[in-house]
Amino acid sequence: MSAGSSHLVQILLPKETGKGEPIGKDWFDRFLKELTDEFGGATSFLRAPGQGLWQSGGGTEKDRIAVVEVMAERLDPSYWQSLRERLERELSQEEIVIRAQEIRRL
Repeated sequence: MSAGSSHLVQILLPKETGKGEPIGKDWFDRFLKELTDEFGGATSFLRAPGQGLWQSGGGTEKDRIAVVEVMAERLDPSYWQSLRERLERELSQEEIVIRAQEIRRL
């Protein structure tokens, strides 16, 4: 990747499916390989999961989350939308957050 602008894409993933089943290390390893094959590299933060809290109805919901990151020279919104929809189906989630920010490599 050359110096200059690119994008950091972060994928926030639950550690359990929407059905309460743990998502195993093998699943994360396959997903990381898929992203590495597509973008030349990926980073995961799995061992110290974050905690996501949000308001839903009359209460607060929470998830233990992992973060997977890739750096991309350009963004293809249709690729990311398709990936998000697939992950939502595969992991039985109402919404998977995929966010990107422009970065400047130093």
